[in-house]
Amino acid sequence: MRLVRPVIVATTVLVLAACDSERTVTSPSDPALRTAARIEAASQGRVKAIDLGTLGGTFAQPEAINDAGQVAGFSGTATGETHAFLWKRGVMTDLGAIGSGASYANRINNAGQVMGNNWTDFPHGFLWTRGVMTDLGTLGGRYSLAASLNDAGQVVGYSETAEIAGLVRVHAFLWTRGRMLDLGTLGGWGSWAVAINNAGQVTGYSDIAAGGEPHAFVWRRGAITDLGTIGGTRSIPSDMNDRGDVVGNSTTAGGESHAFFWRHGVMTDLGTLGGTESQALAVNNAGQVVGGGTTASGETHAFIWAHGVMTDLGPRSTAYELNNAGDVAGEVIVGDVGHAFFWRGGVLTDLSPEDESFTTDMNNTGQVVGPQSNAAGSRALLWQVGPGRNAGH
Repeated sequence: MRLVRPVIVATTVLVLAACDSERTVTSPSDPALRTAARIEAASQGRVKAIDLGTLGGTFAQPEAINDAGQVAGFSGTATGETHAFLWKRGVMTDLGAIGSGASYANRINNAGQVMGNNWTDFPHGFLWTRGVMTDLGTLGGRYSLAASLNDAGQVVGYSETAEIAGLVRVHAFLWTRGRMLDLGTLGGWGSWAVAINNAGQVTGYSDIAAGGEPHAFVWRRGAITDLGTIGGTRSIPSDMNDRGDVVGNSTTAGGESHAFFWRHGVMTDLGTLGGTESQALAVNNAGQVVGGGTTASGETHAFIWAHGVMTDLGPRSTAYELNNAGDVAGEVIVGDVGHAFFWRGGVLTDLSPEDESFTTDMNNTGQVVGPQSNAAGSRALLWQVGPGRNAGH
């Protein structure tokens, strides 16, 4: 299929950098490293890696970082439980759990509030604020799962409902000021909220009245809007910025799955990197988009899209995180092992050249978090590449 958008293959420099050390790669043998004609030694940056520790157990996984560098995630405890944690200024705090269940933190906002899910017989979303973990409840059913949090402390996700016309359904919810609101559907059986922005707009996906596959939606001030598709039958969102732009993937009229960008009622097909598939995974407030797409050979490459141009960030990679300064983080496959990477200004840095790792979040200063695993176990790491940025970018 022809490209819908122009594609520029970037000259990307891959820098292999260990914690507080540098490596010069002169003749990379792995295809994932052949992203530039030569490696510029002058472009190398230093990587600072911080091991966040654990809650006394054998593993920890960071899930989110805010612009102050506070990290939320989950860890094993000394007694064998799994609890959500908040890490700040070198100290990891156990956020506990509701009842005897396990707790998992997934998001942290710039106010230091932590969102996640508590698991007993059935999961319930929670919001932790200044030492208090609040059960978000449900829409009348047995469970709820929290998915996203904004800086005002509003939470979205999905919940089982009470019986509706004799059936139990799953509906997207917005939790605000102690109350869980049912966002409804596009006329079908269920709906699922994916993200909320700082304006209180929500995106997710819903079954439609006509049946068949789900469509992406935006909910704003009580109204739910079907975003449609790029010619196919399905659209699923991944992220939304503070302007209300939505990205995700949709099927085309020909049955391919392509990344999309939705703004002001128009869904744009972002095309691919020469192959048949692409997926948009994050969007920043400038409208830049990152994700992964296949090339003509079928290999997946990370990309960044801006102003109609899709730029290839290198082979065997996927971009998952994007901040407002245009920094990118994701995973690159080296040999047969996934490595966390950081990309800035054409330079792609392997954050963990010795061990398997991947990224889970990045803040607006360019700090990246993710788990790293080796024979000793799984650790929660925070990476900083070179000088950080001001969070106001």
